[in-house]
Amino acid sequence: MQKSGEDYLEAILVLEIRNDSESVRSTDIARHLGVSKPSVSRAMSVLRADGYVSMETYGDVSLTAKGRALAEEVYDRHRTLTRFFRDILGVDKEIAEHDACLIEHDISAESMNKLTQFIRRYQQQD
Repeated sequence: MQKSGEDYLEAILVLEIRNDSESVRSTDIARHLGVSKPSVSRAMSVLRADGYVSMETYGDVSLTAKGRALAEEVYDRHRTLTRFFRDILGVDKEIAEHDACLIEHDISAESMNKLTQFIRRYQQQD
């Protein structure tokens, strides 16, 4: 899965959570990611073909079980990295969000697990 595909899946999950809905509109995805509607349409076609999303004929997008699992994994990495940068290292919130988004796609499972363990130990000391 390419980084952009993970970004789209994560965006769908975030919008579902924010809107308390099981589906989101393509226009909301475009606005959330700052991309054009045709870009969303192309991405959704690829994600649908790969079994990550389903789309209604009127444009609502929802995650499949496969898509939800990957979206939740990416979102969890994003939140963990953001917390680490912001709360432990004291990085500005917007920079922490940006950096987390860059790293969440490339960090190894081993490093992510070690970072999560570190954060838990650090928080227990407080």
